[in-house]
Amino acid sequence: MTLVSPGRPGTAWTPLTGPAHDIALEVLLDGPLPRSELARRLDLSAGSLTRLSRPLLDSGLLVETTGAYDPVSGRPTRPLDVEEGTHCFVGVKLTADTAYAVLTTLRANVLAELETPLPDPSPAGCTAAVGDLVRALTARAGAPVRAVGVGLGGRVSPDGEVLSARYLGWEGVAFGRLLEGELGLPVVVDNDVLSLTRAEQWFGTARRCGHFALLVVGTGVGFGLVVHEQVLDRPDAGVGLLGHFPLDPAGPLCPDGHTGCAEAMLTRGAVEARASAALRRLTGFEEVLDLAAAGEPLARRVVDDSARALGVLVAAIGNLTMPEKVLVSGENARLAEVGAAALQEGVRTHRSPHASELDVDVQHTGFPEWARGAAVTAIRTFVLGHRR
Repeated sequence: MTLVSPGRPGTAWTPLTGPAHDIALEVLLDGPLPRSELARRLDLSAGSLTRLSRPLLDSGLLVETTGAYDPVSGRPTRPLDVEEGTHCFVGVKLTADTAYAVLTTLRANVLAELETPLPDPSPAGCTAAVGDLVRALTARAGAPVRAVGVGLGGRVSPDGEVLSARYLGWEGVAFGRLLEGELGLPVVVDNDVLSLTRAEQWFGTARRCGHFALLVVGTGVGFGLVVHEQVLDRPDAGVGLLGHFPLDPAGPLCPDGHTGCAEAMLTRGAVEARASAALRRLTGFEEVLDLAAAGEPLARRVVDDSARALGVLVAAIGNLTMPEKVLVSGENARLAEVGAAALQEGVRTHRSPHASELDVDVQHTGFPEWARGAAVTAIRTFVLGHRR
């Protein structure tokens, strides 16, 4: 891994390696940190820590804060922290018809957000639209924009080529290179679910969790997995394999003809279609949940059937991957709350009574959060020195 440290203004960033890199990364993720805690974590002597941290302080990558006390000695101390506002990043989430973008700090705190429709979803049209968004956000930045991250639904190679993106109708598009040519900035393109997984790992509720799963329910069904602190980024990660996992043998058909699979039970369109048929009128997703929460029996049945199926899927993930926690995220995450009792029933029914209780954490995720996930992929590339 290579964290980079700024030299004099106008010079290139110089890669850090070894203990100096480890110090900077610990402070980025958990700072501000007292020197005694850093020395303990990295098994360094006080003298070694002082020697290694001095260049980081001199370069401006790290700063000393005030007003704290050392938890070991009880004496006043000046913990080390990063100057997160001196580096900015842009994250972009692409859907079939809209581009959402955020400007963030080095710790992925959102400073500004914008969105624009995509009347032309071709690679050229998206390049122009995203370029305009990035330039508009760069104009608002109080520090240099170091890199841009783009997340989209589909299969993406490590070098930024979109191998396939069903919602955009792309096959074999070198979008990373196109956007770099448009912006003159480093660009990293990633599968959107993997980007969201990376964001949860570094700056979200799964921070410092070495083994967790992320289940996304929305327009589709997505899955991310972290094992031994590594995001599993395999060639099939963007295929949506979990979407056709069987959940209810008596359930409806998905568009591909599978009975009661995750796509048929959990996606926004599937819930709306079943509710509209039951209520005999067009019914939107949020209205279904509102009606169920208010006790409307038909909406309650639709929501509970889907939430129970969600519990079956959560149990399967727990059984097969044995994570420390399962995050349920995406635009449909509220389903897990309104149908909480049915979800727990689905988990209990499909999990051994001798197994440990699953830690299930529900995260509401809108498109700005997806864009923030793309920004985190750019931050990780900037910090670790490699794409994804």
